[in-house]
Amino acid sequence: SGISGFAVSANGEKALYHLGPGWFIAGTAVVVKPGDGALKLDEMEVYVDPRAEWNQMYHEVWRIERDFLYDPRHHGLDIHAAEKKYAPYLKGVAGRGDLNYLFDEMLGEITIGHMFIGGGDVPKPREVKGGLLGADYKIENGRYRFARVYNGENWNPDLRAPLTQPGVDVKPGEYLLEVEGRSVGPPAEVYSFFENTAGKQIKIKVGPNADGQDAREVTVVPLPSEFALRNRAWEEDSRRKVDELSGGKLAYVHVPDTAVGGYVNFNRFYFAQVGKRGAVIDERYNHGGEVADYIIDMLKRPLRNCAISREGEAFCSPLAQIYGPKTMVINEMSGSGGDALPWMFKQDKIGALVGTRTWGGLVGIYGYPPLLDGGFVTAPRVAIYGLQGEWEVENRGIAPDIEVENDPASVAAGHDRQLEKAVEVTLEVLKKNPVVIPEHPPYPNYHKK
Repeated sequence: SGISGFAVSANGEKALYHLGPGWFIAGTAVVVKPGDGALKLDEMEVYVDPRAEWNQMYHEVWRIERDFLYDPRHHGLDIHAAEKKYAPYLKGVAGRGDLNYLFDEMLGEITIGHMFIGGGDVPKPREVKGGLLGADYKIENGRYRFARVYNGENWNPDLRAPLTQPGVDVKPGEYLLEVEGRSVGPPAEVYSFFENTAGKQIKIKVGPNADGQDAREVTVVPLPSEFALRNRAWEEDSRRKVDELSGGKLAYVHVPDTAVGGYVNFNRFYFAQVGKRGAVIDERYNHGGEVADYIIDMLKRPLRNCAISREGEAFCSPLAQIYGPKTMVINEMSGSGGDALPWMFKQDKIGALVGTRTWGGLVGIYGYPPLLDGGFVTAPRVAIYGLQGEWEVENRGIAPDIEVENDPASVAAGHDRQLEKAVEVTLEVLKKNPVVIPEHPPYPNYHKK
């Protein structure tokens, strides 16, 4: 029928349904044709009483926590008393943002991770979008100079790098001289020249000399965000660092989450480095998703047997595995599924954890109703506990075996002390317990006399 959703009125006599881009109301007592009862939404006017809405949502939030939180006792909080305690603050709410602030304060009493608050009918100021070239700048000779150009993966639309497109090919050390005919230089902020350019073709002038000699004009399409480019650059920098520090012995794999991105990254980077003698698994900044037991299963597979082909090529089972030692890097920005991953890594004694204690938020959120103006509060419906009957992770996190802080001074100097320590630890284990692929035995001779 093409109907993508519906809701029935409280008395059961009418149904609101969604068909294509439109909304429709029809009676439930007779068979109706799809498309009957179309609502003219462009002519619809709704009277809104904000204070009445805020009052309703305030009490709705407490009902959501009452009915959906995994613990019916709400971690010992008298939820009805708390509802009465915070109700007087409604009089001081002057806007929807204030209401979210009130929700934030009052729901903190439940003391649980994943208690998120957001959205709603909050006034939004008019925004002027920027535009980014995927580069770091420095000021030299009275000009902005490209200190680093992020190259991304230009075959991948999610990692498109404006300055490394064919025919553009800007190199570090070149100067940004003009944007759309406007001369660029300090004290003007470099990003001010790119306001409202994201996704649009613009012309820039670049060159090897600050005075404009040998300059060239190229067409670029700035990005609305450089996050993906910078994140991939950080991963690649880390991979190269591990490769350099280990003399090519160790693989590096970053797991940014335990949802789609994490599985894609793991499968792409882990299996591409099969043949390395050990691995550093970096799960820092892992913002969770699912319980990634698949990754743990892959990491802990032991060497079982080897085979030899007619051509003399040896290969071992399980296939596509790094058989040597593994170390995991963790930090305080890893949580949820990012707590579960090092927890399981530690449970299975795969290797050492290096870094800082993880966030400590191992509960799950799903299936709670939205608020009437589109805002939301979460109510964690599941909480994960260990096999000894303890809440081992929630509000605790996973502690490292070797604690290492990345202090600002060392980071500014170009060091990643956590990663460097992980490489050191993995190489020490590899030295003590090298992975030895045995030579095949002599070929059998069943006709020996």
